Amino acid sequence: MLLNFATTNKGKLLTMQTDMKPYGIEVVQKALDIPEPRSNDVQEIADHKAWQALQQLHEPVIVMDAGFYVDSLNGFPRAFTNFALETVGIAGILKLVDGLDRRCEFRECLAYIDKSMNEPKFFIAHIRGSLSAKPRGNLHAGHWSDLALIFEPEGQQATLAEMSMEQLDAWREQSGAKDAHAKEFPVWFLDHQRKG
Repeated sequence: MLLNFATTNKGKLLTMQTDMKPYGIEVVQKALDIPEPRSNDVQEIADHKAWQALQQLHEPVIVMDAGFYVDSLNGFPRAFTNFALETVGIAGILKLVDGLDRRCEFRECLAYIDKSMNEPKFFIAHIRGSLSAKPRGNLHAGHWSDLALIFEPEGQQATLAEMSMEQLDAWREQSGAKDAHAKEFPVWFLDHQRKG
């Protein structure tokens, strides 16, 4: 079964392809240019992107939006992660939290929509962790951004970029980080297809 994924992020694409494979779902990239609304809310952004993608493709599609929230910075950079990485970068983020609480989280929102629906179906994940003192590890195709170099998942001593793909997958499985889009979504999607 084919599933369109409107994204230009290779890391997100690889993650979804890996997560959907056990369910017999083949994820196909649709590199659409979708303007994002200015919002702190990843669900609001995913909602907008889902409608835009459906309008362009006229086919069932998923989109994903993710934000990065640092507790001691009142949630900065929130859904403006790409802007923060392009301007202050990971060095700037680390400088901002120097001497402060380093706890943080990723928030991810997957949205699915097709022509039969009045609104998208959302799947939301919160992945807690903390910021490392300095960048560590090496980026690879499975990482979504440079934040992998400084994000230590809760209960881990390594950054995402220090983990092998096997360690990363094992952590995602054990931590519940996969639950929203890798477990709940495919079960719902297959049921939705059967009913449709």
